[in-house]
Amino acid sequence: MKNFAKAALVIGTSCAATMLTTDAIADTVLTVATVNNGQMIQMQKLTPEFEKANPGIKIKWVTLPETQLRQNLTQDIANKSGLYDIMTIGMYNTPIWAKRGWLSPINTSGKYDVKDLIPSIRQGLSYKDKLYGAPFYGESSMVMYRKDLVEKAGMKITDRDKWTHIEKVAKAINDPKKGIYGICLRGKAGWGANTALVTTIVNAFGGRWFDMKWHPQIDSPEWKKAVTFYVNMLRKYGPPGATSDNFNQDLALFEQGKCGIWVDATIAASFVSNPKESKVADKVAFAQAPYEVTKKGSNWLWSWALAIPVTSKHQADAQKFVRWATSKGYIKLVAKHYGWASVPTGTRESTYANPNFQKAAIFAKAEFTAIKSANPEDSTLKPVPYKGIQFVSIPEFQSIGTITGQMISTALAGKMSVDQALENAQKIAERQMRAAGYY
Repeated sequence: MKNFAKAALVIGTSCAATMLTTDAIADTVLTVATVNNGQMIQMQKLTPEFEKANPGIKIKWVTLPETQLRQNLTQDIANKSGLYDIMTIGMYNTPIWAKRGWLSPINTSGKYDVKDLIPSIRQGLSYKDKLYGAPFYGESSMVMYRKDLVEKAGMKITDRDKWTHIEKVAKAINDPKKGIYGICLRGKAGWGANTALVTTIVNAFGGRWFDMKWHPQIDSPEWKKAVTFYVNMLRKYGPPGATSDNFNQDLALFEQGKCGIWVDATIAASFVSNPKESKVADKVAFAQAPYEVTKKGSNWLWSWALAIPVTSKHQADAQKFVRWATSKGYIKLVAKHYGWASVPTGTRESTYANPNFQKAAIFAKAEFTAIKSANPEDSTLKPVPYKGIQFVSIPEFQSIGTITGQMISTALAGKMSVDQALENAQKIAERQMRAAGYY
């Protein structure tokens, strides 16, 4: 009996040790919420490289359309639900959420080389000089166009043409019978969708979101002129169903050769110029974004960044992944697998200084010029109390921008006049700003 008891004790101790060992080496699962853009999909494919180098950490991806991602993340972090360990957010959310204490600062020590980050991108993702969003890629906006169609029509597109000139070129190359539309622009409602593009057009036409006393200006003459121009041009020379088109839809249309001109994010340049993805890769050219009355705010500044909510229970491991995915080493990893023309851009100055990138990316100079020219602190003709180009850096903007985008999309669909759409948006914005105590 004594021997049996002794054996049982040994076996029990052994099993307990095994259980403890198993628990100790159980994988940490990091849940990463991201947008369904090409660069993020690329990151998912390379995740095994991170997991191999960091045994014990597994990555679970939650990939959503842009508008849905914004809604989910805002709800999760405001409610402190803790569903995600890493969030893909942008230059709008990062400083606002950091100020509220919702985000952990990014560990930028050692080899991360934070000073290599493009200054305007780094500043836009910081709060009180601390980085709270690690830029995965950065962007401005510019003109991408089919040089063969433009030349055939006897037209030209140069850096900083006026929007009215772009419209003339779009008219000249528009050929719906052959499945070619003069211009593709974002039409889907959302503060980060159609509102982003329309705001740059409004800026270019001399408009602004608010005056110096925070009174909304959405029904101003500048807004009405800019939005009327946008709606008319897209109706006449754009693809059918434009109210459903955001970045990914317009990208697909352009790559299929169905768009003559596309004004959108510079990050798209790596896709439309890639012969493996684009049917018109050898026919694409680039130019700086159009202006009209002023060049201020005519091209946006944005970065999709990786941020860590304070609610994550795996802070140290989350930092490891964020540092890996936004490092110089990751850029080289992408180049190794997909080529230098496909690396995430708009984040590090060393990328643009790399001869391999300069040689492979025909868009490099145009993209870097656009990013450096965007100034969130001086983006309107008339003075304003806010920072931001295609967004306003206040919490209330997410709602106001989305509602305004919905109204503009309704006007684009022909269900409401532009004047009525903007007047509706104006009234809603006034009510929200008054309720928030701005005046």
